[in-house]
Amino acid sequence: MRFLSILLFFLATLALRSVAMAEPPKCAEVEHLGGRYTVCTFDPAEDTIRLYGARTLGSSGASYDQLNTHLLRNGEHMSFAMNGGMYHSDYGPVGLLVENGRKTGALNRDNAFGNFFMKPNGVFWLADGKAGVMETEAFAKAGLSPREATQSGPMLVVDGKIHPRFLPDATSLQIRNGVGILPDGRVAFAISKDHVRFHDFATLFRDRLNCRNALFLDGSISSLYAPEIRRHDRRAVMGTIIAVVKKLPW
Repeated sequence: MRFLSILLFFLATLALRSVAMAEPPKCAEVEHLGGRYTVCTFDPAEDTIRLYGARTLGSSGASYDQLNTHLLRNGEHMSFAMNGGMYHSDYGPVGLLVENGRKTGALNRDNAFGNFFMKPNGVFWLADGKAGVMETEAFAKAGLSPREATQSGPMLVVDGKIHPRFLPDATSLQIRNGVGILPDGRVAFAISKDHVRFHDFATLFRDRLNCRNALFLDGSISSLYAPEIRRHDRRAVMGTIIAVVKKLPW
């Protein structure tokens, strides 16, 4: 049995490498205001973007290796993944989480301390081949029923404007990651390679990527799985993972 598992893993790896070589690149390195970023873009009409909570994977804290094992059992694999939102000490979501149409976390409109509650915060959602980033109150009023959704905060860009609490000379520097919607409807995921301030990260989305709306996902646990650029943050432990999922090529 162990030999069979190893053989299947080896064959899957060879197949995935062949597919990766045939596909156009999804990730690019971007420099902005002295900071370096990795930006990966996907089309929600063509790419399957899903959300997975730690509890769905049956563990206290999700990892990319756990998710890949979960997917391989179902004849799937992930071609990209990123941490997808903030979580409590038990790795449950702080706010809204929808996985494959199933709500596993409720919309959180409370006022409290921390980045999540730096209003306005917002929701990244997917439904019917489309994706969006909306401020939380606007999302609540829209009455959407997304297939996938995650709530986080703060919003980086709201209707073309930088979050009002971000300062261009702020001294808080962190590795940060977030998500925005490009003018053509594609989803842009970005993670900094350097420690950056909120303001600079927000202007990356607004001024370089032309996103009218963008959402901060996290800072201290920002991580990336992108085999295209040979990056696999194995040590990352998360509450929620955003993944681009594909069928195995056999």
